[in-house]
Amino acid sequence: MMSRALRLIVASVLAFAGTAAHAHNFHMGIADISYNDRTGNTEIVHTYTAHDVATLLANLYGRNLDLGQADSEAPLRRYVEKQFYLEGPDHKRLPLNWVGVKADADSIVIFQEIEGLKLAPATRIHNALLIDFLPSQKNTVNLQTDGPVQTLIFDQGSIDQTTR
Repeated sequence: MMSRALRLIVASVLAFAGTAAHAHNFHMGIADISYNDRTGNTEIVHTYTAHDVATLLANLYGRNLDLGQADSEAPLRRYVEKQFYLEGPDHKRLPLNWVGVKADADSIVIFQEIEGLKLAPATRIHNALLIDFLPSQKNTVNLQTDGPVQTLIFDQGSIDQTTR
């Protein structure tokens, strides 16, 4: 009897320790949007915590996805394209092209671009990435087109913002 109780306690302590080691209280992401004069394209680079993205995808799809594998990229792409988009001053969505993903143990980096277009003032950015899943998620967007960098912060109270 004692052996069973002791095993239960040890298992509980190990489970808690494993959870605590992987959990974190600060949920954030960052995206850099810039115009590349050389290519004539607007480039978007998102960086998010790998653990947060993996947990979100496991929750959405009911299985763990290895973001280092090509077959896991499609579910991530569907989610990103639903939760992040840009609209021009005419309120029409801009054509974001998926370039790819780079994943490691710490972060997920997502690459997108808009071919042949520099963002105009009054472009609307919709950024709800992970905000729908993690109430404390904050996403920073640094926008560089002309002039100084514009920094926008997205959270549950502000998932849509317009550029200057």
